[in-house]
Amino acid sequence: MASENQSVVTMFILQNFVDDPWLQDALFCFFFILLTMAIVGNGLIITTIHRSPSLHTPMYFFLVNLALMDVICTVTVLPKVLQSLVTENTISYGGCLTQMFIFSWVLGSELLLFSAMAYDRYLAICRPLHYGTLMNGRACVALAAFVWFTGALNSLVLTCLVLPLSFCGPNLITHFFCEIPSVLMLSCSPTFINDIMTVIADMFLTGLNFLLTMTSYGFIIASILRIRSAEGKKRAFSTCSAHLIVVTLYYSTVLYTYVRPALGTAGLLDKAIAVLYTTVTPSLNPLIYTLRNKEFKTSFKKLLFPHS
Repeated sequence: MASENQSVVTMFILQNFVDDPWLQDALFCFFFILLTMAIVGNGLIITTIHRSPSLHTPMYFFLVNLALMDVICTVTVLPKVLQSLVTENTISYGGCLTQMFIFSWVLGSELLLFSAMAYDRYLAICRPLHYGTLMNGRACVALAAFVWFTGALNSLVLTCLVLPLSFCGPNLITHFFCEIPSVLMLSCSPTFINDIMTVIADMFLTGLNFLLTMTSYGFIIASILRIRSAEGKKRAFSTCSAHLIVVTLYYSTVLYTYVRPALGTAGLLDKAIAVLYTTVTPSLNPLIYTLRNKEFKTSFKKLLFPHS
């Protein structure tokens, strides 16, 4: 009988960034630019690599996967953010679960992909004589399949654990999109299992993968320092530094977000941190990975000016 007297939530309200109309317009322009940069930039990366046989290597194969994940991430989050800044800031229960599942899928997959990319660089720099054998086409496809499947399985488990929960009010999500920690805070049911599984998943996907990535880069840096020529060192560092910057930013912000609920929320700071890994990083990845890459820039120029 008690459950019959409770009003079941069928719609959630996403909290606005600010109430000032001028700031909302400024944020709309900011997020629209980031969305455009993410789609166009990552789209150009995928097209250039696909159209350039010289770029059909394991490193660029994984970069295509990263670009695809970044596009899915921004398309999952930003259109709804733009809508909430202009018209309504509501999202249906089903829409919220869908957004939660897709975003968690891409988030987990990207964390795993960073480890695969670090492993690829480790083999290329530390074991160059065996690189062609260990990182062949079949191995690349197997690694990518593992990354996408494991990310999907993790997201499916965490999302399914939300389905039995009751949401009877309030229905205001103190975030700009449906993410697991913020949605769990609204549940009228006990979320102990959800919290434990979320932390376990975060420790596995973020903590363990970060450790594996840093271990790979420890070997890579030690190997680079043994290179005698300055040009060789510079080239090796240039191929790894961009990945290391992205990894450090991404892991630190994700770890903060998923551990933070246990420590309490920080309001605007939580949103600012989330903006970094949901919108800023996917938008800047194309620039970070290509600006210092002469091989990619050469192929990109050939794509734009094929007869020059």
